Amino acid sequence: MTVALYQAKAEFFRMLGHPVRIRVLELLQAGPTPVRCLLAELEIEPSSLSQQLAVLRRSGIVTATREGSTVVYALAGVEVADLLRAARRILTGLLADRNLLLAELRADPDPDPDPDAGPDPGTEPGPIPDPGPGSPISGPGTEPDPGPDPPPERYRPGPG
Repeated sequence: MTVALYQAKAEFFRMLGHPVRIRVLELLQAGPTPVRCLLAELEIEPSSLSQQLAVLRRSGIVTATREGSTVVYALAGVEVADLLRAARRILTGLLADRNLLLAELRADPDPDPDPDAGPDPGTEPGPIPDPGPGSPISGPGTEPDPGPDPPPERYRPGPG
């Protein structure tokens, strides 16, 4: 395949990359639908729907016909519905795998509790160990932090 073909495919999938456009395409699988019905189903502003329908129309994936004062949209071909069904199957498989993993994680008791998580509730904390000399933690047995380094001496030209 040529780079131009990859570019065309990428643009096609970008065109599908908006939730409203996907929902419109799903609704149009049932058959030609007037704009007013799409608006009622989607519950978005008419200007937003108009913008998304224009993108779909320009791409050639939907068609628009006027019936009196009503504009009716339809899928341009059955391939679009096939693509949406394929996407649904892929997502169903991915989510099923994730749900299975989530169920396994929830069912399996933690065999190796996080040692950094702290003591179990209701237990008394033990003594804090002395970090020893040279440790960046201040406390008994450690040297105090001397603070920031002094500023460097300014260069002063000597005589002559």
